[in-house]
Amino acid sequence: MERGRRVAAPLLGLLLALLLVPDTLALDRVAREGQFGPGFWPRLALLGFAAACAVKAVGEARRGPGAAGAAAPRAALSWVRLGAGIALVLGYVAALPLVGYPAATAAFVAAFMVLAGARAPAFVAAAALAGTTALLYLFVKVVYLPLPKGAGPLEAVTLWLYRALGIF
Repeated sequence: MERGRRVAAPLLGLLLALLLVPDTLALDRVAREGQFGPGFWPRLALLGFAAACAVKAVGEARRGPGAAGAAAPRAALSWVRLGAGIALVLGYVAALPLVGYPAATAAFVAAFMVLAGARAPAFVAAAALAGTTALLYLFVKVVYLPLPKGAGPLEAVTLWLYRALGIF
C-alpha cells in the first residue's frame, strides 16, 4: 500500500501538469512574431514539473517494498523553521515593490540559505549575488520581463545596476 502511494503522488502531479499545458497555448496569441509568448515560461515550467514527476514515479515503481535504499526515517518537522520560511516568502513579495527585484532577491536567497542551514558567509553571499545576477540576465535581458525596480532612490540604484551589468 505504501509503495502505491509513493507512485501515485508523482503520477498525479504528472497528470495535473499535462492537463494544464494546453491552457498555456492561448497565452501565446498576443506574442510578436519571433519572440516567446507569455505562455512559454509557464509551459516550460509545467513540462519540467511533468518530467520530474515522471522520473520520480519510475524510480518509486522500480524500488520494491523493503528494498535496499528504502526511505530513511524523516527528521521531525520544525514548525518554527517552516513558519520562518513562509514569513520569508511573504516578506519577499511585500518588499519587491519597495526595494526592487535585485536587492529583495539577493536578501531573500541569502536569508533562505541561512534558514536552510548554510553556514559559510562567503558562500551564502556569493550564491545570493551570482543567483540574483543570473536571474536578472534571464528575466530582463532574455525574456524582457519588467521587474520591480524599487521606490524612490532605490529605483535609481536598480537602474544603475542594470546599466553596470549591461542589461540595458
